[in-house]
Amino acid sequence: MRLKDAESTWLVFDGLDTFATVEFCGKYVASTNNQYRQYSFDVSQILEGCNEDPILKIDFGSAPNIVNAIAEDLWPDGIQQTYEYPNRWFMRKEQSDFGWDWGPAFAPAGPWKPAYIVQLPKAQNIHVLNTDLDIYRKGQINHLPPDQSQPWVVNASIDFVGSLPPNPSMSIEFKDTKSGEILTSKRIGNVTVSGNSVTGVTVLGGVTPKLWWPLGLGDQNLYNITVTVTGHQNQTLAHVTKRTGFRTIFLNQRNITDAQLAQGIAPGANWHFEVNGHEFYAKGSNIIPPDAFWPRVTEARMARLFDAVVAGNQNMLRVWSSGIYLHDFIYDLADERGILLWSEFEFSDALYPVDDAFLDNIAAEVVYNVRRVNHHPSLALWAGGNEIESLMLPTVERKAPEEYAKYVGEYEKLYISLILPLVYQNTRSITYSPSSTTEGYLDVDLSAPVPMVERYHNTTPGSYYGDTDFYNYDSSVSFNSHVYPVGRFANEFGYHSMPSLQTWQQAVDSEDLHFNSTTVMLRNHHYPAGGTFTDNFHNTSLGMGEMTIAVQRYYPIPNKLDSVANFSAWCHATQLFQADMYKSEIQFYRRGSGMPERQLGSLYWQLEDIWQAPSWAGIEYGGRWKVLHYVSRDIYQPIIVSPFWNYTTGDLDLYVTSDLWESAKGKVNLTWLDLSGTPLPHNAGTPGSVPFNVGALNTTKIYSTNIKNLTLPNPKDAILVLSLSGEGHLPNSDKKTTFTHQNHFTPVFPKDLALVDPGLELSYNTKSKTFTVEAKSGVSLYTWLDYPADVVGYFDENAFVLLPGQKKEIGFTVQEDNTDGKWVQGVTVQSLWNQTLEKHISNVFGILDWHHGELCFLYNSGSLFQGIDIVRLVTAYSPVLPSQAGYSKIKLNGLTGGLNTIGIIGIIISAQIVDRLGRRRCLMLGSAMLFAVEIIVGSLLSIDVSSKRSLANPF
Repeated sequence: MRLKDAESTWLVFDGLDTFATVEFCGKYVASTNNQYRQYSFDVSQILEGCNEDPILKIDFGSAPNIVNAIAEDLWPDGIQQTYEYPNRWFMRKEQSDFGWDWGPAFAPAGPWKPAYIVQLPKAQNIHVLNTDLDIYRKGQINHLPPDQSQPWVVNASIDFVGSLPPNPSMSIEFKDTKSGEILTSKRIGNVTVSGNSVTGVTVLGGVTPKLWWPLGLGDQNLYNITVTVTGHQNQTLAHVTKRTGFRTIFLNQRNITDAQLAQGIAPGANWHFEVNGHEFYAKGSNIIPPDAFWPRVTEARMARLFDAVVAGNQNMLRVWSSGIYLHDFIYDLADERGILLWSEFEFSDALYPVDDAFLDNIAAEVVYNVRRVNHHPSLALWAGGNEIESLMLPTVERKAPEEYAKYVGEYEKLYISLILPLVYQNTRSITYSPSSTTEGYLDVDLSAPVPMVERYHNTTPGSYYGDTDFYNYDSSVSFNSHVYPVGRFANEFGYHSMPSLQTWQQAVDSEDLHFNSTTVMLRNHHYPAGGTFTDNFHNTSLGMGEMTIAVQRYYPIPNKLDSVANFSAWCHATQLFQADMYKSEIQFYRRGSGMPERQLGSLYWQLEDIWQAPSWAGIEYGGRWKVLHYVSRDIYQPIIVSPFWNYTTGDLDLYVTSDLWESAKGKVNLTWLDLSGTPLPHNAGTPGSVPFNVGALNTTKIYSTNIKNLTLPNPKDAILVLSLSGEGHLPNSDKKTTFTHQNHFTPVFPKDLALVDPGLELSYNTKSKTFTVEAKSGVSLYTWLDYPADVVGYFDENAFVLLPGQKKEIGFTVQEDNTDGKWVQGVTVQSLWNQTLEKHISNVFGILDWHHGELCFLYNSGSLFQGIDIVRLVTAYSPVLPSQAGYSKIKLNGLTGGLNTIGIIGIIISAQIVDRLGRRRCLMLGSAMLFAVEIIVGSLLSIDVSSKRSLANPF
């Protein structure tokens, strides 16, 4: 670096996390306090006086320590949401770095985006920092529907360091990314320079670009736009190329019209998205930070994730607002794949300061990020924050009603009076909503101090207004659709489950692979600790218990003697419940497209994991699909058939739902079978097929009955298979398409079914590289293909019903393979039947085996309990009870003789009573006896049995 070669020198940081002091050549440059901002500093004078080799030094402070030091008591007690580290609301840093109910609290620090040293060789020269390319219809404004007959307008703006000559010029060129054909090339008029930004606007009259559409609605047509800034004699001063697309995207929150009322839509207000003037059904999920450390998030890794989104039939992701503003390369991936990104400003589940310094910091953050990503056609919305209006304000109203008006005012000061105008000033193409979940607005007046008047509680019974956010961990009503919220759009809903054994093995030692090992329990952050202590056993037990109870209510209880196999089976069982519950809700919300609520969106919580732990995710850390992602892919198909069963009254309704833009017709075959695959006589009184004709973005009931009216010999030995076949046109397609969908219904929950061994057989064709699954002897429910570790990918279909004699050929998409193709040999298949089976186990103290219904202990020459956690077998059978009861490991300290004696006596007793009490009662009694032994021996030996300890070898 030579000073004489440069007119000026700048340090440019695209991302410093978060509290940093910058020095250059031993001189102080600046301090930073916002992870989300781009910083640029002129160090020309410092460099001029630098007599040695210049050194850049950045000191990062501890975010937890700094926010604790600056924290003030600004809010009533019991309002703010602390997950682990407190006071996150005082910092402009990724909020989930301080912990959340699905992730860790690592609070990283450091440069997380690139940094540059920029030298400008002469005066009147610039370096581009950021661009704002806004493409919209003439006359378009953010909260109003654009007129699709108007020409396109391009507003091109460039932020820079350096200086421009007087009266610079600008020009643009659009080039088709596929064909290379130039769409248009022209000079931009009305060029203005304001501060360090140069801006020009032009109307593209007479130009008809190919439109960009979300996945399933048309093609993702993209153009490269090149913006050139020139000075005197056409000297090029800046040259920027970005990839973009032509589309309008609009969040319609306007009042229901008379025409809509005449169609049967309930009064109130709309809450749905419209792309290029067409309303559509938004199908997708919520994306969280894919890693606790963003430098590990590569483009290849995100491409795999977004390929899974496409394979999952999802056209929208809500970018949850306590992570980061996504990198441009992530928006690029979404542009290519047709994935709309509902984006949010980084505020979540807290109230935030509204002093001038804090608001100024936020303003710079908002302007930078709105401008940075505005050219991406995948950008669908800007929302002010997560659950601020729907959770935080009601919390204040409940806990500090006398101060409610004050905090509503602060909410409006930040999210409406500050952020809304900044959004409108920098984009006309994107709608803004102050909060992720709202009842919409009453009025917008951009000249008013509070330019948007929110509806809040100003609602009318029988009318629907906004979007819904719904969680209910009482699993007794998980399949009761009457408890699901009725609204215009569902942006969050869900229930947690365990990741698979393979994913646990990435992070957890084999001795800890038990449902209630200390490691597993403490990686579960539902419910969060609420502080920085690491013995959150009470709260995590509640979350673990919710999963366990849900399985026990509805599914066969895993009961394998191999504790690791049993752990794996329990993990899978929690995923079955999760997938079925999400399926039930998604079917309900999609059916709402044809109901008075005119419900047009379903985004479940959540897409993926940040680490290996229990969570709401459908894709595990590392990329493995849970049952949920397969099931949601199926239920997000364009046309589906869905059963709706009122298990209290016995009423059964069948609906066909379509999100096509024109009507479709076909038929649904209804086939009743017993679980051996034999057709039930007279099809149980049900017609063999029913025709359907479903309207555009609509639903239709095709059949209705009551279970008591059917001729079912044994409801526990019966299944109704629903097979849909129909024809219609995909949006923006002239080609007629055949649509198929299969669903099923059982008149009892899975745990009560008289399951039979389906006799599954699995084969692999090396030429076609496909697997073939066949059921030989019975109906296979939840047919599940699994693959070993060290490979990432997904099957064409999974978690499906397979009938006897039916063969299904299934491919596998490999996304990453570290096995050199050997993974194929480790693929397995199972069904719900396998969850009921017991398996052989061999371990260090003997062999346990089920033999003719008896539990046999074969004692070997080793010490029976030496080095063994004596409650480990208990946890294999009742995964939630040990943690809830406060079980812990006994440290044996080599005193095994007494334990051996107790163990042998226990074996003798159990051998005498196993036949009389039965297997399960014997196990339960044994669990109680082992617990008693633990407490007695612990007392005698003064052993620490406190559950409030992190143990090296947890049970």
